[in-house]
Amino acid sequence: MDELIKEVNKFRDERNWRQYHNAKDLSLSLSLEASELLENFQWITAEEGIEKNRQNIEEELADVFIYGLMLADDMNIDMKEAILRKLEKNKEKYPVDL
Repeated sequence: MDELIKEVNKFRDERNWRQYHNAKDLSLSLSLEASELLENFQWITAEEGIEKNRQNIEEELADVFIYGLMLADDMNIDMKEAILRKLEKNKEKYPVDL
């Protein structure tokens, strides 16, 4: 994960985009990219969306992850630990027997 974050930050820094990447703008961009991902399924079934738009889905999903990684890195959030904590919280909220 660290190597991936370094590559993302290198790409950003080579273009001098760091000045635009604060928590608010990264969150906005993440939301916009998630909406672009969702557009691949608008007015069609999930199966049709995947069949017709697989490449675009991959690219938009990558954009979502890139913005998420940049936001987490900027805020010093260890995403592996954050995900594991969230899974534990969800286990309590949504027990298997329910």
